[in-house]
Amino acid sequence: MEGGPATVLVVDDSPTKRYLLVSWLSRAGFAVLEAETGSEALARVGVDAIDLVVLDVRLPDLNGFEVCERIKAAHPAMPVIHVSAHAVDVADRAQGLTRGADAYLAEPIEPEELVATSHAVLRYYRARQRAELLAERLLGLADTTVAVHSAPNFARLLEAAAAGAAQIFKSPAAVIAETFDGDCLAGIVAGPGDPATVVPWIVDDTGVPTGTTVRVDEPAAWGLVDWPADDTVTVAAARLREDRAPLYVVVPTATQTARTPVLRQLAQAVAAAVEAQRSFDEEHRIAVTLQRSLLPRRIPQVNGLDMAVRYEPASAQTEVGGDFYELVMLDGHLLLAIGDVAGHSLHAATVMAELRHAVRAYAVEGHQPGEILHRVNELMRTLLPDELATICVLLLHPPSGRVRLASAGHLPPLLSLDGKVEFVQQSAPLLGVRAQRPPDLEFVLPAGATLVFYTDGLIERRDTTIDDGLAALAVSAAWVDDDLDRFCERLLAELAPPEIHDDVAVVVLRRN
Repeated sequence: MEGGPATVLVVDDSPTKRYLLVSWLSRAGFAVLEAETGSEALARVGVDAIDLVVLDVRLPDLNGFEVCERIKAAHPAMPVIHVSAHAVDVADRAQGLTRGADAYLAEPIEPEELVATSHAVLRYYRARQRAELLAERLLGLADTTVAVHSAPNFARLLEAAAAGAAQIFKSPAAVIAETFDGDCLAGIVAGPGDPATVVPWIVDDTGVPTGTTVRVDEPAAWGLVDWPADDTVTVAAARLREDRAPLYVVVPTATQTARTPVLRQLAQAVAAAVEAQRSFDEEHRIAVTLQRSLLPRRIPQVNGLDMAVRYEPASAQTEVGGDFYELVMLDGHLLLAIGDVAGHSLHAATVMAELRHAVRAYAVEGHQPGEILHRVNELMRTLLPDELATICVLLLHPPSGRVRLASAGHLPPLLSLDGKVEFVQQSAPLLGVRAQRPPDLEFVLPAGATLVFYTDGLIERRDTTIDDGLAALAVSAAWVDDDLDRFCERLLAELAPPEIHDDVAVVVLRRN
């Protein structure tokens, strides 16, 4: 409507009167359609792009008041002007306006009056259309802003942004941004309601200033989707910092209104979410790097033993945790420890490092597992009074297979031999509380037996119990791969969720 003449539907069963109305409106620059009955008018309103209806009150099938009501029920903003040579008194005009008409003209009608009235109601109609469109788009903008800030990772953010843009502008859309690692990705949607996909894309950022700018480009420059024919694309570029690559939102130009306010705001909102995701990814990478640096760098080579470890940090949207493990030879014995500090934060990772070094220190002094845990517990209660942790410590003499084991509230290790599994249970309080601890467990690890140590991230699920997780582990570990690294990989593949919400540490040893 904005780009050409308004289309008026003239509805009158009198050919002569209809001819006059059509002639006056056509000479005034309107595009005019005609209908002879109320039923025909209703059919045309549902199909043709009509901006205004000039409607006679008396029609052969339906009266004009009823036709007006039905038009307004389907198209509340569409203006209707009643015209009549018979229903001309105050009651008729009042009924027409009450039942939805925007104006009421009684014959004889002057051409100037008809044209002026048509322009007047169309001005209101256009203003209402613009207001409703803006309100609808602002609602879509709000929904999209929430969606992008709630996205769990960068790819989901781009998908949410592209889907939101397609829904807001009822068109294909593309959103292009650069990850923290410098990979340029594009979220694309073919149209509103279609699934979003993420693909690699390369953009020349030369000359893009800080802030939000809008430009019109040829579709070939953004050949990500099938853009509408005979149209250009409008590109909003938002750059929040000089040292960051800009974000781009691309939509067909025909969808845009003057000054492109919603497109600008959308680009700014998505750019803010992208910047937050980049910062989180950067911080998470630093934290994970620090956490990994606090863990053993290599596994000791011990005659008579095969060992493998696997450590998986939580998914990128989750903070680092306090899972740790230790493997070291001390005076002919293998010290194995695995534990988990309560909480998920960089602080938990630093507490984890303190506990790991304390375990090593007390083990070097020659203490047995139970005494090591007692001393670590006293250290925690003195220096880290607000912290809690679980830990399992084992000392193994490889030639004989003799084992001494002590636990502090940690999940029981699993023993697998010849297809049979059992959990090595020791009920004991976790670290950080003062309580009596049971004596060490002592047993001999048979040749060919495998011990599996793990943290709760491997088996705990939000939708199942801990017993279900232990049962699933028992099933998976009944058969142990010859290659223990492959065995660890299989445990994670079968037991861990696709997106790990808690750190996972797995330590496996087998006596040959």
